[in-house]
Amino acid sequence: MALMKSWVESANSADCPFPLNNLPYGVFSVAGSDEGRCGVAIGDQILDVTGLEEDGHVKLGDHPVFDCESWNDFMELGAETWAEFRVFLIESLGEGSDKAVTFAEYLVPQADVTMHLPIEVMEYTDFYAAKNHAFNVGSMFRGPENALPPNWLSIPIGYNGRASSVVVSGTDVRRPLGQLKGPDDELPHFAPSRRFDLELEFGAIVGRASDDMVSVEEADDAIFGYVILNDWSARDIQAWEYQPLGPFQSKATATSISPWIVTKAALEPFRTSTPERERPLLPYLREPGPMSYDIDLEVALAPEGKDATTLSRTNYKELYYSAAQQLCHHTTSGCPMNVGDLLGSGTISGPEKGARGSLLELGWGGKEPVKLDTGEERSFLEDGDTLTLRANARGDGYTIGFGDCVGKVLPARPIPDWAKE
Repeated sequence: MALMKSWVESANSADCPFPLNNLPYGVFSVAGSDEGRCGVAIGDQILDVTGLEEDGHVKLGDHPVFDCESWNDFMELGAETWAEFRVFLIESLGEGSDKAVTFAEYLVPQADVTMHLPIEVMEYTDFYAAKNHAFNVGSMFRGPENALPPNWLSIPIGYNGRASSVVVSGTDVRRPLGQLKGPDDELPHFAPSRRFDLELEFGAIVGRASDDMVSVEEADDAIFGYVILNDWSARDIQAWEYQPLGPFQSKATATSISPWIVTKAALEPFRTSTPERERPLLPYLREPGPMSYDIDLEVALAPEGKDATTLSRTNYKELYYSAAQQLCHHTTSGCPMNVGDLLGSGTISGPEKGARGSLLELGWGGKEPVKLDTGEERSFLEDGDTLTLRANARGDGYTIGFGDCVGKVLPARPIPDWAKE
């Protein structure tokens, strides 16, 4: 598919992340107002669809859909409405549209707005679905011969996280406090995390509810769209708490997501296959066709007041288990899935050192600190560091972008007197 031309001129550049081919969904507010409004990114503008609905230019169903501060009500209308609305937008914003004069009045410059969470996150699940990451982490702690757990090549491993700590890009993240225990410590102590880390992930947003098992194909149809996701991780808190039940407080600090939902429809031209299987999957997990995407990913770190260094470049297609397989497996127990559920992919790492998606891997557990362009080194994140995660899919003369996923690390809060020894 080639670039589709729009009467919004800024959308017609090959490097613009929001061409007519994309049309991602977000929630924004304008200066002087805290009211979130539903919008569609086009070029360097946002089409205010809340305003279009209020003035009668958009009508979906019997009741207003965009009078709330999320896209959940729209998702509830189902895949047929999703497709019809996308066609409406493409026709309305396309070159030569007879709606250009009217719709131009509902454009708001992206530079003038504040972005908010695009959905009400109902539940959050984080997976561990990239083999290179799982192998790297396992090699550090168990050696390469026992790197992957025995179940890893058969099952998408995951844990239930905290929806309440999902935040939109641009939200500062405070270093967590927790129980720490070093290898030479007899007992744990309570202190700020010293090994705070990022995780380069992708998030899949569930747009169709279910209360029974769904197939991989049905799961793929139920996914509304995707966001970049940084699942901040306190490695030292996790090392003490994770046995036997896995991550808890170490992953509850924050999960940052990019502000725009890129729909599954916009990503169709970038479909590709998951990596070759080393062990046959059980029938329920087998894919009916390509379920992954060719999307370039990168991570940059900027110390306080200094230029950023690109730490890693990798690709979404490194995931061993697709989002559809993750969602399918999630339903096998009869677990109900809700509109607005968020599924994190787990850290996405490539096979080379420069393609690793966390500082834990890049610095090999602190043994090989990462050199920054500023001359500094990082084993883990320091206060004042700003992380920027980016994703782009490159088409024929166009780019599908997600908007940056940014977060700055703030110092830990003081420990209350009543919590001290």
